[in-house]
Amino acid sequence: MHEHCGVIGIFSFKEEDIVPALITGLEALQHRGQESWGISVPNAPPFKRSGVISQSIDREIENISKLKGAVGIGHVRYSTTAKSTLKNAHPIKIGSSNDYGFCIAHNGTLERDLLAEYLREKEFSFSTGRTDTELMGLALYKNLKDGRNWVEAFRKINPYLNGSFSIVVLTNKNELIAARDERGFRPLCLGWHEEKSSYVIASESCALDAIGARFIRDVEPGEIIKIDKNGLTSERFSEEKRHAHCPFEYTYFANPSSRIEGINVYLARKNIGRILAEIYPLDGDIVIPVPDSARPAALGYSEKSGIPFEEGLMKDRYRKKGSWRSFIEPKKREKVVSNILAIKDVIEGRRIILIDDSIIRGTSSRIIIKKKLKSAKEVSFLITFPPVMYPCYAGIDFPTQRELLAYRVCKGIKNLDEINKRVAEHIGVSFLGYNSVEGLSRGIGLPLSELCLSCTTGDYSCMKRKPKFKTRKEMKK
Repeated sequence: MHEHCGVIGIFSFKEEDIVPALITGLEALQHRGQESWGISVPNAPPFKRSGVISQSIDREIENISKLKGAVGIGHVRYSTTAKSTLKNAHPIKIGSSNDYGFCIAHNGTLERDLLAEYLREKEFSFSTGRTDTELMGLALYKNLKDGRNWVEAFRKINPYLNGSFSIVVLTNKNELIAARDERGFRPLCLGWHEEKSSYVIASESCALDAIGARFIRDVEPGEIIKIDKNGLTSERFSEEKRHAHCPFEYTYFANPSSRIEGINVYLARKNIGRILAEIYPLDGDIVIPVPDSARPAALGYSEKSGIPFEEGLMKDRYRKKGSWRSFIEPKKREKVVSNILAIKDVIEGRRIILIDDSIIRGTSSRIIIKKKLKSAKEVSFLITFPPVMYPCYAGIDFPTQRELLAYRVCKGIKNLDEINKRVAEHIGVSFLGYNSVEGLSRGIGLPLSELCLSCTTGDYSCMKRKPKFKTRKEMKK
């Protein structure tokens, strides 16, 4: 999979330098994006570099040490729409150096055509090829210049914000702004660092833990927070009651230590494994996870079924630096899977129940089955996420149906048993079982009405309008 990002913002009332904490927080969010990273502090242009932080931090230490500030924002990127170039990395500078300008960092995906339509209606000149983040930033900038405050600006453009956003903003007035879309697609939380008297906004609570901050609460869907020298203020730009949290956060994206909407990610994954054991009470010798995000689910399945848990597949952590993930790095997918090592003495001649978080394109799964588990007597394959049949336009990089395995193999089929059978034949396993949407909801602990399930049901009613399906080339223009 691809595109998710991580954002962080810190404001110190003691006026202490927050740059080291920004970078530490971004390192804790590295699993959310590995294409580029960047930070922005007052009186300096955004500092942005390609790749993961660990690969550039040592050689950039002299440049980073020049950046100082009591307030700042940061971002790790994994692109969903625009091309993966340093130019498109965040934070992005919007506007001039006057009081209305700002830097913005964004996690999510917005419909660019709708934002461009808004700007044209307002006769606001902009160049072609702008990213969704830039277009949202320009729309906000236009409203700020017209005399509106941040809440009024968001209210004005909200009808044109079709998709997902969790953002942090550093204004030219040294304010820290944070906002989350009215459906709550992407996570965002608020914390407090006692020693530095600092508020912290971050995509996940694991970033708060990394810098020693205390979790206060989730930023509410439709909420905008402003932090300045006078303190924190919170207002709503939208009162939408129906939320649409992304279940992929719980099954794949988020750090297992994070809490999202009051739910611990690790325990949710483990509980989903227990649900799978109820739905598919298989007979096997051992339960093995595909490393790493499926490990809690495999443990839950093992505990519920009584079948021993084993680490039959391990990532080679010595071959390279950085936690490359096959969903987030699609071009590196085969290379990532080659870094998974099979423990032959555990696998050989055994009936294996293999657990994974999802099947999107199927490339990784087929390689693991055919090359890594070829010495097993039998492989049954269970998936924590239901079949992905439709594109995501709310922050995950599978924007076309043609690249989705379940759609290609099972086009038009709704019966889960038949889908399981056809995908099992394609993957090359004796049995395959997807989770149901009901099982996913029950495992996470959120009602179906609070989840975005458009990628598996095709129901896009949680969006302002149904997105126009596009090719990958069109999405990346």
